[in-house]
Amino acid sequence: MGKTYDRIDGRLRTFIENQPLFFTATAPLGQEGTINLSPKGVAGSFAVLDERTVAYLDFAGSNAETIAHLRENGRITLMWCAFQGPPNIVRVHGRGEPVFRDDPRFEDLVARFPGVDPAPHGLRAVVVVTAELIRDTCGYAVPFLSYEEDRDLHAKRFAREDDASLSAYFAKKEHIATSIDGLPGLPLPLPGRVG
Repeated sequence: MGKTYDRIDGRLRTFIENQPLFFTATAPLGQEGTINLSPKGVAGSFAVLDERTVAYLDFAGSNAETIAHLRENGRITLMWCAFQGPPNIVRVHGRGEPVFRDDPRFEDLVARFPGVDPAPHGLRAVVVVTAELIRDTCGYAVPFLSYEEDRDLHAKRFAREDDASLSAYFAKKEHIATSIDGLPGLPLPLPGRVG
């Protein structure tokens, strides 16, 4: 029932790009470390860069576990589920890297997301994932759910922040600069954008 793919193209790419929600899973190397699973879903914040590379915009939030885990070991799995249409689950297992705002690649990467204005969301980084294993499975047990629209609460909350106030907001949060397990998370204060 499951199939392994060499690349993200054709039907597989179309399926991934059409899903309004995906999940990221990461973990630290330590056996006692906290496994993290996060939903991602702002329309336009995910892109297929090439047949083995994908990326998403990492927006403001109350922790930075994914960033911390990627900085430590790079392991990540992305997952999409079909909540409408034929049942399907796609997983991309790979190596991820958070590209921060002071990285020379940052602006070119942000330009790959023309369908979303990242400014009101408190953009922290672009997470780039290189696929090592691409698989799909049946998804027969995934329920039908209807997508209505994105919530506007995230953009409303963070649109009022500038770099200084966003850095101050992050500094007050317990698990932004340091993960739950004590790993380095988001660099603070936020790096300035190059260019």
